[in-house]
Amino acid sequence: MGCGEGRHAIGAMVSQPDINMIAVDLSLEDLNTAKQRHVDFFQTNALPCLYTQADGLTLPFADHAFDHVICSEVLEHIPDYQSILRELNRVLKPGGTLNVSVPRYWPEKICWWLSKEYHQVEGGHIRIFKGRKLRKEIQQLSLIFRHHHWAHALHVPYWWLRCAFWKRGAEFALTRTYHRFLVWDLLKKPRLTQQLDAIFNPLMGKSIVMYFDKPNEKNQREHTHKELNP
Repeated sequence: MGCGEGRHAIGAMVSQPDINMIAVDLSLEDLNTAKQRHVDFFQTNALPCLYTQADGLTLPFADHAFDHVICSEVLEHIPDYQSILRELNRVLKPGGTLNVSVPRYWPEKICWWLSKEYHQVEGGHIRIFKGRKLRKEIQQLSLIFRHHHWAHALHVPYWWLRCAFWKRGAEFALTRTYHRFLVWDLLKKPRLTQQLDAIFNPLMGKSIVMYFDKPNEKNQREHTHKELNP
């Protein structure tokens, strides 16, 4: 949900190439970019993913259509994000999983402090989530919270630089250099940066990632047992 230019869709297909996936976004431009990146990455025009333009407020899918739903870095852009969550819950099968990530509160707060333009651009971030509050809102949909973690600590300095030098643009030398480092890290995944990211994520991970299950007889029984036997 909100696949953008395809980063998570491609990542999912790399890790589990036998899945059937639909990637949804409201932006046709982003969807076209995602499809081209998919072709370039897999070197084939036979895309194993259906890229679909749709509004997250009214998804064109039947109830209980999906085993797994991913909504990463989307809700902070949406005025009526509660309706998005209800739609995601509607299309998720009982026993399925919902994975949600949003920017972490304090690194995002610094971005807003460094630059008003950062959160005032069209399509930008319109709110800063507190993880516990969002977790409770999702649990109110009768979804079972499993666990959470933080991610992308090494991305935080880039966005602080971007915001601190916003008027100079993304091509400002210091910002551009750090962005090149992030692209290199994403492609090469060296052990050192992976370890640094893991070390700093609890302290300054840019995103909070939360995992939920939709109740069915099996996982509801397991959840009840854990609550009674912590």
